Amino acid sequence: MPELPEVETVMRGLAAVLQGRTLVRAATNRAGMRWHFPEGLAQRLTGARVEGFRRRGKYMLMRLSGGDSALIHLGMSGRMVARPARANAPPPAHEHLLLETDDGQVVGFVDPRRFGSVDLVPTAAEDAHRLLAGMGPEPLEAGFTAAILSAALAGRRTPIKAALLDQRVVAGLGNIYVAEALFRAGLSPRRLAHTVAGARAARLVPAIRAVLEEAIAAGGSSLRDYVQADGELGHFQDRFQVYDRAGAPCPLCPGPPGCGGVSRIVQSGRSTFFCARTQR
Repeated sequence: MPELPEVETVMRGLAAVLQGRTLVRAATNRAGMRWHFPEGLAQRLTGARVEGFRRRGKYMLMRLSGGDSALIHLGMSGRMVARPARANAPPPAHEHLLLETDDGQVVGFVDPRRFGSVDLVPTAAEDAHRLLAGMGPEPLEAGFTAAILSAALAGRRTPIKAALLDQRVVAGLGNIYVAEALFRAGLSPRRLAHTVAGARAARLVPAIRAVLEEAIAAGGSSLRDYVQADGELGHFQDRFQVYDRAGAPCPLCPGPPGCGGVSRIVQSGRSTFFCARTQR
């Protein structure tokens, strides 16, 4: 599933096409995706001007002139695909929502598995939406500090990896970037979350920021279905240090005695990649 860098990358691509434009046509090609579309979604989008975008965790919010925001979640296989409008052109396969702008561009929400979703929420009440309420701090914002993270982890006796995947602790992280951030911070994914405080949290917070910023700059990680809004592939997967590299040498200790390279274990049904020698 796309994580924060992929969602941020897609949102920036959408902003380049849609921000400041008026939606002259909106159309739905089915009743919904993961959930039913809101009543009259196409009619409520048609004629609205796109004022701006905001990302919250793994969700995109397209803010509209009428006071609503379209809440968009890509799900496991969702893509937002931009293309020039063409009269009478059939929609691409699995395109469930179409937006056409006043300058002749079309953006389609394509999702073969239909785990994505679209909802409408008053812009003034975005954070009260059931999918966003209770979400933790944004890891790229100033409010995400070692002290805040330490407080969120206090008393948690789950592994730190599981805690970081909890969107109530920090918003937007997923399996890939948690693995990479823990490696950079030198913290074992098996370490109990409540022990990651003080100096350890002070290492982890900048590691999370750094890996997310680098991934955004690389256009995200293109695994399976994910592509950017312009159809380009991200390439951060070429920079993975531990994720999906089981058996490869650890980048920090390639080859010395006692280093078995990158290990893979399963935590809560998810693959975890780490170096048992450097991550404690």
